[in-house]
Amino acid sequence: MSRHMKRTTIRLDDLLLERAKREAARRGETVTSLVEMGLRLVLAQPKRESSRPKVVLPVSGTAGGTLPGVDLNDSAALLDIMEGLR
Repeated sequence: MSRHMKRTTIRLDDLLLERAKREAARRGETVTSLVEMGLRLVLAQPKRESSRPKVVLPVSGTAGGTLPGVDLNDSAALLDIMEGLR
């Protein structure tokens, strides 16, 4: 059976990444395998219902849009812009 894998980029807190690297080395595994195991554990758990009420966000009726160069479909670029990296 063939397993297809895709590459992706994720952003991790620096300290979390360092801990993951140390744990992966201790186990003789890769950080990727730890991330996969963690995702499998989380996804295997039944969805918990929130005890908080749903929040309905207001919708603006004003005209306009995003600033030039802002692409709402590119989350990595949006984070860079918000963090002042672009």
